[in-house]
Amino acid sequence: MLAKNWKKIGMLILIIACVFNIMGKLVNKLSLNKEMLYSAQYMYEKNQNNETNETKNTNNT
Repeated sequence: MLAKNWKKIGMLILIIACVFNIMGKLVNKLSLNKEMLYSAQYMYEKNQNNETNETKNTNNT
């Protein structure tokens, strides 16, 4: 029985693994609102660091 149906059994296992993988990614996905807030906070902090570095560089020269 296993010798005849090994391709079907393998394909079924592969499909089940893919479904679990996709469901796991969907469940753990951040909401768009949180992702936008985190991105804005990151950009603000990076901008502040760049401004600080520019003022240090102009004061040293």
